[in-house]
Amino acid sequence: MPILMASPAAPRKLFVTTALPYANGPFHVGHIMEYIQADIWVRFQRMQGHEVHFVCADDTHGAPIMLKAAEEGITPEALIARVNESHRADWVRYAISFDTTHTTHSPENTELAQSIYRRLRDHTPSLIGRRTIEQFYDPVQGMFLADRYIKGTCPKCGAKDQYGDACEVCGSTYAPTDLIAPYSAITGAKPELRASEHFFFRLSEPLVVAFLERWTRETPLQPEVFNKIREWLGEDGAGKDLADWDISRDAPYFGIEIPDAPGKYFYVWLDAPIGYLAALKKHFDSGAARRTYPTETRSFDEFVADPEVEQYHFIGKDIVYFHTLFWPAMLRFSERKTPTNVFVHGFITFSGEKMSKSRGTGISPQRYLELGMNPEWLRYYLAAKLNDRVEDLDFNPDDFVARVNSDLVGKYVNIASRAASFLTRYFDGALAPPGPRPAWWLTSADAAAREIRTWLNDRQYSRAVRRIMELADLINRHFDEHEPWRLAKDPANRDALHRVVSDCMAGFKLLSVLLAPIIPTTARAAAAFLGEDRDFTWADLDVAPTRIGEYRHLVKRIDPKDIDALLAPAPASTGTERGAPAVAAPEATLPTAPSDAGTADAPAAAAATAAISIDDFTKVDLRIARIVAAEHVEGAAKLLKLTLDVGEARPRTVFAGIKAAYDPATLVGRLTPMVANLAPRKMKFGVSEGMILAASGDGPGIFLLAPDAGAAPGMRVK
Repeated sequence: MPILMASPAAPRKLFVTTALPYANGPFHVGHIMEYIQADIWVRFQRMQGHEVHFVCADDTHGAPIMLKAAEEGITPEALIARVNESHRADWVRYAISFDTTHTTHSPENTELAQSIYRRLRDHTPSLIGRRTIEQFYDPVQGMFLADRYIKGTCPKCGAKDQYGDACEVCGSTYAPTDLIAPYSAITGAKPELRASEHFFFRLSEPLVVAFLERWTRETPLQPEVFNKIREWLGEDGAGKDLADWDISRDAPYFGIEIPDAPGKYFYVWLDAPIGYLAALKKHFDSGAARRTYPTETRSFDEFVADPEVEQYHFIGKDIVYFHTLFWPAMLRFSERKTPTNVFVHGFITFSGEKMSKSRGTGISPQRYLELGMNPEWLRYYLAAKLNDRVEDLDFNPDDFVARVNSDLVGKYVNIASRAASFLTRYFDGALAPPGPRPAWWLTSADAAAREIRTWLNDRQYSRAVRRIMELADLINRHFDEHEPWRLAKDPANRDALHRVVSDCMAGFKLLSVLLAPIIPTTARAAAAFLGEDRDFTWADLDVAPTRIGEYRHLVKRIDPKDIDALLAPAPASTGTERGAPAVAAPEATLPTAPSDAGTADAPAAAAATAAISIDDFTKVDLRIARIVAAEHVEGAAKLLKLTLDVGEARPRTVFAGIKAAYDPATLVGRLTPMVANLAPRKMKFGVSEGMILAASGDGPGIFLLAPDAGAAPGMRVK
């Protein structure tokens, strides 16, 4: 009997990209968030049996590359090659499943950029204009300044220190000469105006505006994106505020030369999105597309011209203007297909604040890997917060630890750990033949899996994750309610025992399939444990497992010490600035460490830990504390603020993650042990000056420890 029917769907042909990372340094966590968001969607589509071509490339042109290379005394080519090596390493480490990665500094991109330019130039009417403009020139550096190397006050909203092409405060675009009090961002010198002939893409041409009005209304853009475009096009769609786009730069410049225009180069933003097509062309020309899909015998040109091919771009909200106006217009009027949709996400913040390296707020994806932290912890956490809206996502360290440890270890992995012990010990790893489904399965699992399928397709990952964990709760409850450790004591209950643990293991497979797009490495290890030497497909929901192999731990808990190290100032040299991380992230393919998710002999038995000496123990100063005040913390989902009397001259403040278990009013007056010599920890909500002690297991519940009557604040716990 099948576990769950996976309804068939007609195969789709998809071309998917993320925004191209700029090749002047390592990734930041915002890059990683975007790649994970796109990768989850791509993996889900592949699981459905769709043909997906997922490509990316480094954005390698422009003044920043040229200037940084000169500063380091190397060629731009050497710089972008070094950065590309770092980028490729991180893509692999974070399990981003690009089919092909490339560079915009390539023959394919040169050919395509010049071809598209010629078609726009030769269009009737011509969509390329020329005019002489006064352009800023840095007399100290001896070069015309690219827009991003001119700063000043925004002419629209008055914000200071804005770049020369767009305001990051109000989103307006303008010419660099419109800036108030401009200065060179390279040398600080006051720039001079010098005449230079420039080339323009005529975005204001009526037929271009008419196309954009139609395309933006016919494309199912996110509401926030559509509303932003209306600001640019106007409610009447006339586009009276649209300005023609300066697409040329003067030598010296690292980029692609404009045909028949010596000394002129394409502005990087013209050839960068064309890099999407260049990477796909490389993918087809190299034979990679055919190796993945043997029936795909078409050329690159034939594939991209196919009206059935869907083209999707995942981007951040800061580059909507380029991807919803210039890019579709360039494609349309060079006689190429326009995007099927552009999926836009917000920024990532850190504990409610904008990430800042100088302020020490944020996380480094490279440092994260150097510390040996599991990339799939981050994939899962981000998925649990991502949705289909243009909303900022907040990374909170305490929430990160709690969610991963509770969900992935305490719920998901816990099922396999507990059921496997009985199946191995009493049934030689064999599962009972599929039988009547338990009531929880009939009422919840089937419907949930159908909803999860829809939500993953619609990029509503947070809803999918919540529902998956609800299923995990049901499976764990099924295990606890039937008490297999009790059934195992009576041979007469052998069949009942076999049925319970087999149903739970089937539930574990269900969860593994549903989680496979999110934590693919762990899911692959789960598939191997269940006897499948391959990645899961969605059709695996229809196939009940029959046997398990030797259980080895799938996901370990996050150690808070790792978070402390991640948030601490990085060492002077981490290996991330000039290449790939020095230490590879651990693979999640069934390591040999024993499970700490609980055993089969009790619902939530603790795993053994390494022995310590009495000297180690005496380093911990445990004291009795009286809770003299307790209150909720505004903006914190899990924390209570406790004021503790520890027998000292002044009380201490401790932030404790016990909000879900205790009403603050019930805590006042209670005695509890605390770690008194823990280094103070600065948090978003204040400084925490210790740690209270509580018990918890893999099941629900947090339980404060309490001493016997007679204990007093300040007493040592020995």
